[in-house]
Amino acid sequence: MRVVPTVFPDPEVLGRALAKLIADELVESAERGDVFLLGCPGGRSALSTYRALTGEVSRRRLDLSHLVIVMMDEYVERDATSGEFRRIAAAAGHSCVRFGEIEIVGPLNRAAGPGRGITADRFWVPDPASPEQFDKLISDQGGIDLFILATGASDGHVALNPAGTQPGARTSVVTLAEQTRHDNLATFPSFGNRIENVPLYGITVGVGTICEQTKRVVMVVHGADKAEATRRLVKAEHYESDWPATILSDCVNPQLFIDVAAAHI
Repeated sequence: MRVVPTVFPDPEVLGRALAKLIADELVESAERGDVFLLGCPGGRSALSTYRALTGEVSRRRLDLSHLVIVMMDEYVERDATSGEFRRIAAAAGHSCVRFGEIEIVGPLNRAAGPGRGITADRFWVPDPASPEQFDKLISDQGGIDLFILATGASDGHVALNPAGTQPGARTSVVTLAEQTRHDNLATFPSFGNRIENVPLYGITVGVGTICEQTKRVVMVVHGADKAEATRRLVKAEHYESDWPATILSDCVNPQLFIDVAAAHI
């Protein structure tokens, strides 16, 4: 189905609106005594949302002890001898684990206060040694309550799923598309704007994982460089494998939040 976008003046207003939505659902889940799974991308697109959510937690004095942060992907490297994949070091400037700890979990925990934050066992990142266990972990908790999604500007990747990804794809290790690697140069300054510094592989939730195990998804798109991405998402009636972010159209309760700059399509 086609998803009608909600247009905001800028990324900050967009982030505040999404943060309020998340905070409201956190309150409702706490009242029910349920665990709340929040799917999170690394990178720039959701930064305004994370900052605004920290503000909501502080103002409302929210207890986050029932919140699980589900990171959608991570860069991995392959051992030259064994051929086995492993996550890159969490200390690396482009590590999604590091991003999640610094930009999401740390600020939220400081806002919530001692004894009311996200515990270490509720910060989930897929493991390349057992990708299928990530989907099982999500399923065992009843699915992700809200997944924040972002899209590549020029190739439509969502998480690290490249063009050509099949609709039923589950969490797996993938070879990163060259365009995705180029897009990520702008996301992480630690790459030094040198493509050879961008890993060749990543572990990512599949588009099938997103679609089938999420109760609500909100795609966040802002900036003039995302105008083409917006155009593809707005016109999509179903999943189009050449633009994986169009999985939005097949999800339950999909929403598309864009800013004015991205709306110039």
